[in-house]
Amino acid sequence: MADIAPSLLSADFANLSEEIRKVENGGADYLHLDVMDGIFVPNITFGPPVIKMLKKITSIPFDVHLMIDKPERYIKDFVDAGADILTVHVEATTHLHRTIQEIKSYGIKAGISLNPATPLSSIECVLDDIDLILIMTVNPGFGGQSFINSMIDKIKRTRRMINESNKNILLEIDGGVKLDNALELSNLGVDILVAGSAIFGAEDITKRTMEFKDLFVK
Repeated sequence: MADIAPSLLSADFANLSEEIRKVENGGADYLHLDVMDGIFVPNITFGPPVIKMLKKITSIPFDVHLMIDKPERYIKDFVDAGADILTVHVEATTHLHRTIQEIKSYGIKAGISLNPATPLSSIECVLDDIDLILIMTVNPGFGGQSFINSMIDKIKRTRRMINESNKNILLEIDGGVKLDNALELSNLGVDILVAGSAIFGAEDITKRTMEFKDLFVK
């Protein structure tokens, strides 16, 4: 059974508190916060001050995804803002192991994200140190994109890598997750499904969040 992490990237930024309340009422397991800097990805979103304010209005764990260049510069800022999981891109930091160790030194979960074209081999040497692997199933930077079908094999290989490592590592995917493919993706061994426009683009956001959750009710 997969957890659901609505992505705030697709929410109405003029009414964030209300949007968060809706997914919280729908049973969201995490709130996925995409931080973009306009350098690593071609978009700009928000930073620690906004996250710190949002942390005051909800008890949902914050899954903070840093799509920024040299994320090691801001780790403490995002920890102080309220990140419960802090994920960095393997492509964005020169000293990956050091960056992971700094995240974990603050007592929160450390995640590593891979772009669609980035091979799994790039994280083999840090499996002992991470808590989460995030596979991008679209090219990062914008919401509302279609799932890249060739990522199915990558998800399978990632699940196998985790199982063979005997480590307690969560597998998360982000991009193109919809009601009609969520169950299939969960059955591949995905632990966390990030859904943006499929939830925040719905007429009834609370109901749509519940529909995702109901997919996994036995």
